Amino acid sequence: MPEWRKDPIVDRWVIIATERAKRPFDYKEIIEEKKAQQCPLCEGSESMTPPEIVAFRETGTERDKPGWWVRVVPNKFPALRIEGETGFCQSGIFQTMNGVGAHEVIVETTDHEPGLDTQTEKQIEEVLWVWRDRFMDLRKDNRLKYIQIFKNTGSDAGASLEHTHSQLIATPLVPAAVREEIERVNEYAQTKGTCVFCDMIRQEKDSQDRVVIDSDHFLSFSPYASRFPFETWIIPKEHQHDFTQIRENQVKDLARVLRSSLRKMNMVVKNMPHNLLLHTAPVNQAEERGYHWHLEILPRLTIMAGFELSTGYFINPTPPEMAAHALREAQETYPYHDRPLKGVHLYV
Repeated sequence: MPEWRKDPIVDRWVIIATERAKRPFDYKEIIEEKKAQQCPLCEGSESMTPPEIVAFRETGTERDKPGWWVRVVPNKFPALRIEGETGFCQSGIFQTMNGVGAHEVIVETTDHEPGLDTQTEKQIEEVLWVWRDRFMDLRKDNRLKYIQIFKNTGSDAGASLEHTHSQLIATPLVPAAVREEIERVNEYAQTKGTCVFCDMIRQEKDSQDRVVIDSDHFLSFSPYASRFPFETWIIPKEHQHDFTQIRENQVKDLARVLRSSLRKMNMVVKNMPHNLLLHTAPVNQAEERGYHWHLEILPRLTIMAGFELSTGYFINPTPPEMAAHALREAQETYPYHDRPLKGVHLYV
């Protein structure tokens, strides 16, 4: 029997389509065609990108030269630009703002690899540190109100380059989806006196039906109202509203949990295309201490068609309990690149 399930965070209903249920092994391996052209994100191709904003690199090496292990550059074709004023214009019922913001590319390794799942935990720690560093720097600009980090893996998820990288877009507005989450979180707190995310963590830990990984500091699980097959959230057990509150021991733990979650996905469906999203509190306004930052991994194994686009309702053919069981049991047996870093990024 199909089910309607309501997301406990926002006012969103999802159809769990058990009548058309797809088991984990029903999904086929995704075949990605390899691109032959020179990669602009590989070490040695620094001249093919705009000048770097920041890089973790060996002492004594020059900017925009080899010697780095994580590198941040402006997007060559930015959606927004940091120059200028926001500039607001009203024309009848239409409103316009200048395209002010920031659009950056975080090159996550010198290796030409398609994802983070083959990297060492230490390398993923460095990626998390550079995410935090870019947050800390960009939030100094009072024009910016929200900083979104996301990662597209696989062509079906919108990745145009094979080399593993994430992106950052900072905007002068708080996205409507984020505002809705915050409003719902505040309403829940006023009614229940607790954080809905914290309550969700407790319930998931108690039931264990949808838990994938339960570590010291983070819970990786398939959410109750999953929109996509194998959708996975990673959330800190400690209540933190802002991603930059993360501490050194939590970074180490998150690197382990994130890599393991991604590896498990690729064991279930090889080359699983997905989007990785960081949800965190807005910047440069009243602190939203009731919010609870988290990562969302959204596999792209199904297509949003007419019904989804016209109604906003998602149809998920794989129940999250079934997906979580498959991910939990997946054995992480394939190799990864266990090579030392060229240097050490110190926690500040």
